[in-house]
Amino acid sequence: MTVNAIPLLPCRALDDVLPFYQKLGFEVIQRQERPNPYAATHWRGSDVHFFGLAAHDAARAYGMCLLIVPEVEQLHAHFSQAIRALLGKVPARGLPRITRMRPGQTRFTVVDPAGNSVLYIRRGEKDPHEETKRLQNGLSPLGKALRAAEVLSDYKNDDVTAAKVLQAALVKHADADPHEVTLAKSRLAELSSSDALHQP
Repeated sequence: MTVNAIPLLPCRALDDVLPFYQKLGFEVIQRQERPNPYAATHWRGSDVHFFGLAAHDAARAYGMCLLIVPEVEQLHAHFSQAIRALLGKVPARGLPRITRMRPGQTRFTVVDPAGNSVLYIRRGEKDPHEETKRLQNGLSPLGKALRAAEVLSDYKNDDVTAAKVLQAALVKHADADPHEVTLAKSRLAELSSSDALHQP
């Protein structure tokens, strides 16, 4: 017997989120305002539902959903184009936003106007911790810090800790391979533009 799990994400009002998701290609298949605001959306065989909560605070939202997809790079480009058409820009900070996509990356996150995070993950993605163990012996100390920051940022959405790891590693290993130092500084600059690092 097949069991289907459907994520249910909060919002202050349905109109705060539905136009955004429709722009990304989600179809609204059900909507009601009474007795309680509720909407069902469908996208590429998956369902994501929303409920209205008058006390909802987008700045303190913790709603999260994982969607496993065949590919991520083309999808990220499509979503970025749709968000640009809706907002006139592709924000990496504030609400809504979309995380950056680097070559070889296997996931990205879209944070909706209500503060909910939807992670799009490429099917067959390797376990990041097992991959770290596999790479461990071949990495320099700064290389290990780069890998740790990658896991923290790309897999855990923790840009704050990732930036701290790189800052400490660059101080401790200032005489590391120049190429790795450049990579670490570049990654740190990218992380420093993250919305998380600019919260009060």
